[in-house]
Amino acid sequence: MPHESPALRALVDDRYAELVARCRAAGVPLHDDAGVAERIRRTLAASDFAFEAWRAQPALLSPAGLERLRSNADAATRIDALKLPEDETPTLAALRRFRHAEALRLVFRDVNGLDELPDTLSATSVLYEVLLDVALGWSERALAERYGQARSRQGERQRLVVVGFGKLGGAELNFSSDIDLVLAYPHGGESDGARVLDNGEYFVRLGRQLVRLLNEPTVDGICARVDLRLRPFGNAGRLALSFAAMEQYYQREGRDWERYAWIKARPVAGDRAAGKQLQELLRPFIYRKYLDYTAFAGLREMKALIDAEVARKELSDNLKLGSGGIREIEFIVQLVQLIRGGREPSLRVRGLLSALAACEARGHIPAVRAKSLRAAYVFLRRLENRVQMLRDAQTHDVPDDALSRERIAFGLGWPAWDPLAEELAKHREIVANEFAAVLMPQGGRGARIPEADAALWQAACAGTLEAGMLEASGFTPGAEVADALAKLPQGGAVRAMSARSRERLDHLMPQLIAAARNSTAPVPCLLRLCRLTQAVARRSSYLALLEEQPAARKRLVALFADSALLAEQAIAQPLLLDDVLDPRIDQLPFKRADIAAEIARVLATLEEREAEAELERINEFQSSTAFRLGLAFNDGRADAAATARRLAALAESVVGAVTALAERELIAQHGRLPGEGSGFAVLGYGSLGGEELGFASDLDLVFVYDGKRAQVTSDGARPIEGARWYQRLAQRVMNWLTVPTRAGRLYEVDTRLRPDGSKGLLVGSLDAFIAYQQSRAWTWEHQALLRARPVAGDAALGAALAAVRRNILGVPREPARVLAEVSEMRRRWRAERDRSDAMNLDLKQGRGALLDIEFVLQGLVLAHASDKPALLGATSSTALIEACRAAGLLDANQAAILAVAHAELLRRALACTLDLRPRIAPRDTELEQLRASVEAVADAQGFAFSGAAG
Repeated sequence: MPHESPALRALVDDRYAELVARCRAAGVPLHDDAGVAERIRRTLAASDFAFEAWRAQPALLSPAGLERLRSNADAATRIDALKLPEDETPTLAALRRFRHAEALRLVFRDVNGLDELPDTLSATSVLYEVLLDVALGWSERALAERYGQARSRQGERQRLVVVGFGKLGGAELNFSSDIDLVLAYPHGGESDGARVLDNGEYFVRLGRQLVRLLNEPTVDGICARVDLRLRPFGNAGRLALSFAAMEQYYQREGRDWERYAWIKARPVAGDRAAGKQLQELLRPFIYRKYLDYTAFAGLREMKALIDAEVARKELSDNLKLGSGGIREIEFIVQLVQLIRGGREPSLRVRGLLSALAACEARGHIPAVRAKSLRAAYVFLRRLENRVQMLRDAQTHDVPDDALSRERIAFGLGWPAWDPLAEELAKHREIVANEFAAVLMPQGGRGARIPEADAALWQAACAGTLEAGMLEASGFTPGAEVADALAKLPQGGAVRAMSARSRERLDHLMPQLIAAARNSTAPVPCLLRLCRLTQAVARRSSYLALLEEQPAARKRLVALFADSALLAEQAIAQPLLLDDVLDPRIDQLPFKRADIAAEIARVLATLEEREAEAELERINEFQSSTAFRLGLAFNDGRADAAATARRLAALAESVVGAVTALAERELIAQHGRLPGEGSGFAVLGYGSLGGEELGFASDLDLVFVYDGKRAQVTSDGARPIEGARWYQRLAQRVMNWLTVPTRAGRLYEVDTRLRPDGSKGLLVGSLDAFIAYQQSRAWTWEHQALLRARPVAGDAALGAALAAVRRNILGVPREPARVLAEVSEMRRRWRAERDRSDAMNLDLKQGRGALLDIEFVLQGLVLAHASDKPALLGATSSTALIEACRAAGLLDANQAAILAVAHAELLRRALACTLDLRPRIAPRDTELEQLRASVEAVADAQGFAFSGAAG
């Protein structure tokens, strides 16, 4: 502990001596042994309020009083000791004495290190909730004696709802803070007493009585400073409003600052259950359905008002409102909450530290930033609390005199004020810089508009833009771009814009024009940007995103120049713009179990679990995740094999989620079939089974059921036979995977790999599947089976199918015959499907391309699996190459050739898909060398793929 100055020591000595004398005079035993004296002295050094409270109530220094001070139980546990008399005057005194005693306990525990900051703030909040509850109960009884109880028009009793805002709402109240309240009641009606009052007037009177009990100064001071200015219409509004009136106000008059205020709001007294209903009623006002970047404008306006107040009142060093102060930390976190809280309920938390943790957990505030903000917040709040504990003053300014500063520093464990002030300055600088970066990022709202590009946009708006003007500006050819720019301001969505949205558009378009010019593909990029702007013109939030966030704008322009597929997806689903701003590749779930857990988390955020809403949310999740995987691949942050594997894991999880949803809905209609599990499984074939899915790949699926349940009947209100139950389940899965929703379509699905192809039943029994594979399947169908694996449905049936696969593929075969049949099928496919020519290579079907690699691997496995069963443990080409090498079927050089070729061919194929080009590439030197090497491996292994030229 630091040593106090002589002046501080003298102050503490004098006051301690006076308290000893007061106790002696009042007959209060003061046992100052076992460190008691040291704790009392430390408290006196930190707080004049504590000294005055002990002087006024020496009994608080008695053994029982000291036990109360040391207790870690909050005020709610001692509420029974607060017995309020019927008369108002002694009630006022009792409330104040209780508050002073409990506040003294908070100071004592905080100063002596018995509580951490969150404990102190939470206990302070509980104290004021207790006071509100007790005072409200007294006020209700007093009013009921004259007017009876308030009733709705249906006769139900109505109670006041007291909503706490700010730090009370967040359960993080300052020691001497005022309490921000809004008063409401559920329904109109009137009281049931002899003297009838309309509910509106009844609750206004009740509110006035409540405020008087807490706020009116007496000889004992005040109990709580009550601020009701956050209510609708502020001081001009009624003291209490019905829920209907509240909803109407916020729908018609609600402003951005009120949305920020309601983030922390919660019922703190009265009818808390009804208060939660009010919160749900107003939730759409606070948290918007879509990502809401218009919150930036509201934040900027609030900050401007605060800055004006700071300048007017010379509050630059104010711990709360000054630059780098507490309010700026709150704004940084609340901005994330307002933008994303409508989509992510986990962000709808009230306390600052909890909200900061939620933002960090979801990746919206990086860990390094969160750590520095958390440290600054704790430092500032501890200092602010000690400033208020000094004299129980509602202040956020550090006192000017040296002794007071020494007392604060001493109580916080610093040797003197100066080193504390240096640490304070460091924290404030960090916060100020973070806030500035959020509020006005470089190149954001305050960026200079390029004059030449502003002139081009003005010409487009005026109808005078010509192709030559754009060509001179760097857009060649310019005719199509000129037409797109000229049509944009004439569109109905742009003409219907509000003044603020049109201002945003006029500020944004010149910057988009300039950015497109500097991109790798100016004309296609600007054309796509015009289409995007038209698509989002009715959604001011997306215009705000592009205007406010230069990083998002830069990434968007690069993306629109480089990737036609991702650009088209963003235009069709503007919700994906958020992923452009913050791809959060490190937050992406990559494993199937993690993706499934994330889908479950996303679905749990829905208010109602209805199939249509769940499908839409699954669509949004799938689109977002695939889009971010595309961004990562496009940016070079993920290679082709990893990207294809992750796309397959995503598809597998989506199929699993849709299958579970379809099963749930079918059970609701027709009941369950007898037995464990559903008896229904989905096999993934092709690129899904082989874990090499592309960005636009369809899904090859086969549905299988447990034939033992085909004849049994379901147990629901509308029972059906098992075979029909499974048929409907398969149809529903198919339909939901392919049906268009507002968020797009999940996948195209191909079921032609099922037994007997398109002529066979959509879903077949396990026995029928086995019989077909054993007796009627062609070699190419066993090649397909090699890449098959269970991806959804009943785990037990899936395991049985995996065993069937191993048994079928493990049957001894004549190697020469296998190689001949595989080669014949490869020649046939190449003749029918290869789009190669002298200048270009079909990356999938061409000679030495991806299918040649797949057929070599499949032929080797089919020929040798009977004596090398380890070969059947893999389905992907990458894993099969390694399995064949380990089994001695490929030498190290051959395996390396196939691995390198596969990786490069897959990379080029994915890149073609991202640019909406056919998977055909020019025959450059590298490609020809890879292709020739693959052909050499195939020839060396005895395959005869040569035939129709490719």
